[in-house]
Amino acid sequence: MKFLQSFTALGLILAPYASAITVAEITGNKYLSPLSRSAFTNLTGLVTAKGPNGLWIRSTTPDKIDETSESVYVFSRTVGSNLTAGDIITLDGNVTEYRSSNDYLYLTEVTTPRNVRVVSRGSPVQPVVLGARTSGIIGSRDVSPPTKQYSGLDNGDVFGVPNNVSRISQVNPVLDPSKYGMDFWESLSGELVLIKGVTALGRQANSFGDQWVYGNWPVTGQNSRGGLTVTDRDSNPETIIVGSPLDGTRNPNTTKLGDSLTDITGIIQYNFGFYSILPLTAPSVKSSRSPALPPPADIKSKGRCNALSFADYNIENFTPGNSRIPLVVDHIATYLNSPSVVFVQEIQDNSGATNNGVVDANLTLSGLTQALQARTGIPYDFVDVDPVNNADGGQPGGNIRNAYLFNPKEVRLYKPNPGSSTDANAVLPGPSLRFNPGRIDAPPVFTSSRKPLVAQWETVDGKGNFFTVNVHWTSKGGSTSLQGDPRPPVNGGINNRNAQANVTGSFIAQILAQDRNAAIIAAGDFNEFATVEPLERFVQISGLKDLDVVSDTPKVERYTYTFGSSQQQLDHMYVSPSVAKYVGRKDFEHVHVNTWAAEEDVASDHDPTVASLNVCKR
Repeated sequence: MKFLQSFTALGLILAPYASAITVAEITGNKYLSPLSRSAFTNLTGLVTAKGPNGLWIRSTTPDKIDETSESVYVFSRTVGSNLTAGDIITLDGNVTEYRSSNDYLYLTEVTTPRNVRVVSRGSPVQPVVLGARTSGIIGSRDVSPPTKQYSGLDNGDVFGVPNNVSRISQVNPVLDPSKYGMDFWESLSGELVLIKGVTALGRQANSFGDQWVYGNWPVTGQNSRGGLTVTDRDSNPETIIVGSPLDGTRNPNTTKLGDSLTDITGIIQYNFGFYSILPLTAPSVKSSRSPALPPPADIKSKGRCNALSFADYNIENFTPGNSRIPLVVDHIATYLNSPSVVFVQEIQDNSGATNNGVVDANLTLSGLTQALQARTGIPYDFVDVDPVNNADGGQPGGNIRNAYLFNPKEVRLYKPNPGSSTDANAVLPGPSLRFNPGRIDAPPVFTSSRKPLVAQWETVDGKGNFFTVNVHWTSKGGSTSLQGDPRPPVNGGINNRNAQANVTGSFIAQILAQDRNAAIIAAGDFNEFATVEPLERFVQISGLKDLDVVSDTPKVERYTYTFGSSQQQLDHMYVSPSVAKYVGRKDFEHVHVNTWAAEEDVASDHDPTVASLNVCKR
């Protein structure tokens, strides 16, 4: 960590002095130290670990207060060169609160250490075992993290609206480590701990090799792969990210969801928006779950209007000649069993992310359908509408859009009349569409965002007729950390998604207003969770049913994406009541071909979903 020396020096000039204090008096029972910007003398502590820019000390006289951390970071690139873990030292210094971003929490630390004296050497250094009761090292307390709520400032819902109504740095609440996850980790800031029974929550989280895990303590939202799924009002505050090892070793880069890792001993520290554990040395992978990938879905199209299969798949910035074509084709052909219709998102234009004015994606889509035909023998066709250049978000020049792949032996567009990039679709008497296919647009609701692609279809035998709405709403870009300063955290793009829910839902409601028995399927990357306001609003306005709910998919198995510490569901499928009433438990599946996969086997950052649906005329 780096510090502004001028700021630290200013703190020294203005700071009053406190003498013969303890670590707990520095850390206090809140997020911000009661001694911030104060100088002190004669602090005694046991050196528990050293890093490249400082060391950590633990109180030799712990109090009995759970809210106060008994350890603190001493920032200095020079002090400590002759010190080692097990030394008991006394020192004078300054108390400083530091953060590198206004959206992060402050880290309480000791700066400008001076008059460092070694009292003794060779004392035993024991880590605090997480998930158990401490044995007096830092007092006596249960050291298991809370499993549901992050902060008392979230009003019970980390995704509640409005966002950012308060800040921890302004309120500075008293910690309640038995109830709130952030308070728990803050009460252990700077502490040397041991995590046993370590489970990886996915592949590496970033290019630095950080890895989200949980240990041998109670958890909620556990799915069958060993991950933790976001559920209503529970986003898994019991997890922690493994940061850079203090000895310069590197964390394993082969981790997968559910892998078992060796035990980790390290320091709890707030870094770059999250509470992390900085290992003394890197852990290793002990074992992985099997099978490596899930089995293919049980759902197969029967080619009849009462048993067609529909899949949804965000194939992540898909370009012509993409190296991932074989994997995507395998997923569609093998794991989804060659669906009748596939809703796809993030199809880039023929030149990919080259900002040259090209918007046509015929090469991109024909390359995919030709590969599918070569694999399956099915002459898949495709439907899309080109966007206005650089108007729909995504990579500059990529012009991502939604599209449909379909089996022309089973379905076809009903009275096709395609719209253009600037044609706004509408529901006409029938019900029918002004443009088929056509895009829902309502400026500025979909500015720099993908416009939903609507189509009306019929089965080749003429016995079925249905509407589809392919969605890719505004992303969560601009969100703040779940463990950041704003509370509740900023859920980036939520206002846009609320507006998009209104427009998309109202369009669908117009169809149902004319024909309550209309068969409608809306699917895609909604970029939101089912229990958060935009999708709650969408369901209420549209009149559609969530297939996860209709099929009674277990809540912990409702995931299509891994982000941070959790498995999440951003991709959803909704159907009209006339379709929902024929759906059973075995008619809907999320197929975890990417969330479970090793890095080299990943085709997309999203998992596909598939359903068997009855779209016969009523």
